[in-house]
Amino acid sequence: MSPVRSKGKQSKRTARNTPGKKITDPVKRYQKPGQNSHKFPWLVVGIAAAVVILLAGSGLGFAASQEEKDSFCASCHTQPESTYYERSLAAAPVDMASSHHTTDDQNSKCIDCHSGSGLTGRLSAMLLGAHNAFMFFTHTATQPAPLTIPIRDENCIKCHDNVAVQTDLSNHFHVFLARWQAADPQAAGCVDCHPAHVTGGDASQGFLQAATVEPICERCHSVLVLN
Repeated sequence: MSPVRSKGKQSKRTARNTPGKKITDPVKRYQKPGQNSHKFPWLVVGIAAAVVILLAGSGLGFAASQEEKDSFCASCHTQPESTYYERSLAAAPVDMASSHHTTDDQNSKCIDCHSGSGLTGRLSAMLLGAHNAFMFFTHTATQPAPLTIPIRDENCIKCHDNVAVQTDLSNHFHVFLARWQAADPQAAGCVDCHPAHVTGGDASQGFLQAATVEPICERCHSVLVLN
């Protein structure tokens, strides 16, 4: 019985390897002799991964180009952001944000202030923008849009990194701000004295308003006197 089975198996192998026999398997049709058929699925996976990476990169590139345009931001945001955008188009600035846009050498845009420093800060802002865009187009966005990520000092310092270089009395509030923040978790930050979209301040002083700034000065002095 054994020799018969062996002969039968051998005849089947011969039949499969007979020249001229049509191969119906699409993988084997393009497979060279001795080639491992398991490599074919990995090729498909690699191509799919490359396509996904290409689409993701293209999407990020498109989002980055659009977020450089304040008009793109204003197309989704309603009031009060619509008013902020209109102020940036006026000839004369009326608040600190529009001043940065119209008189700043870099022509600052929304994304410049609403993103942190470096690549990480920018990507975080882009991801938040993508999330907000999804909410807008699915009609699930909250309007007016709440400020979920307040502007931190690092957003300002990435452009104003020399703010504490001048150490005389006229700039003492910037020089001592780091000491106050180290001693008091409730210490003020840049935007507490320099709100971006509040009108009525002194343009020559960064649109500071005495009614806002003086209580902050008193808080700082009260903490640093004890430290």
